[in-house]
Amino acid sequence: MPAISPNKPYRIGRSRTGLGLFATKKIKKGSKIVRYFGPMLDSKNKKHDAIDNKYLFEITNRWTIDGSVRKNTARYINHACKPNAESDVSKKKLRVDIRAIKTIHPGEEINYDYGTDYFKEFLKPIGCKCVACEKKRKKKRAEERANKLRLKAKAEKKKLKKISKAKRKLEKAKSKKIAMTTPHAHARGSGKPTKTKSARTKSLRPRQSKSPALASQA
Repeated sequence: MPAISPNKPYRIGRSRTGLGLFATKKIKKGSKIVRYFGPMLDSKNKKHDAIDNKYLFEITNRWTIDGSVRKNTARYINHACKPNAESDVSKKKLRVDIRAIKTIHPGEEINYDYGTDYFKEFLKPIGCKCVACEKKRKKKRAEERANKLRLKAKAEKKKLKKISKAKRKLEKAKSKKIAMTTPHAHARGSGKPTKTKSARTKSLRPRQSKSPALASQA
């Protein structure tokens, strides 16, 4: 790890992805932070073209900076999809400087976008671990958990409704069975004695004639 002058506005420290570069002083928007440097590789040189590492910074189709040297403090700056710095590339001077695109406060990690090619080759297969992507994943996980809970609650409600319906059906069947097996009680009358069949049958006795006294009077 390279020694950093206390006058520099940054330090190397632990990050979520390993080592990172952190601000020790307030860095104003537009300020140059650090230079990305190393041996210049020529693509026309077969030996240079065979060099491969994750610190290669391509400036033109021909020239590339090999930033793997330990003195290159800028190599500790991590990628971010929503960065607070950017790489300022000068193709004429074959130079790359890292500049702040917003005010960076002490303690904040310095980061810049590595570009589409680097992202696809190195970061996408393992998943980007920058703050913005972590927030997206966290939000997605929270939404998935909430959706699972909603589906579970819906299933429980449906299950309870089915059980309740089955209970009502069973109670209805029991009530119907009891009604069919219970004898019907006779309806109460008005309190008058009920005539029997013999009482309702008229007597066949001959009609008696009037008494003699009543006959003489007639």
